[in-house]
Amino acid sequence: MAQIDRETYWRKQLQRTIILLVVWFVVGYLMSIFLIEPLNTFTFGGIPFGFWMAQQGSIFVFISLIFIYAYATGKLDERAGLAESDDATSAPGAAH
Repeated sequence: MAQIDRETYWRKQLQRTIILLVVWFVVGYLMSIFLIEPLNTFTFGGIPFGFWMAQQGSIFVFISLIFIYAYATGKLDERAGLAESDDATSAPGAAH
């Protein structure tokens, strides 16, 4: 696969960051604070959905966003030729 240039790398990285921040905002603020009353008309496991999103659902989404960001950034680093190799790090106890 051909390597991507620096400008493309940062454009894609910024685009991904903006998308994930929008998801974070929607879940963290809209669904867990401002839309809690309408969401409470639905239930999830016998619990009002708005309450569940504020207490548990948003945490699951936030942790998922971290893993998605790390995975996608690793793949983008590989495409750009920036991925770390095993020999790039020192063995434990080795002099630096």
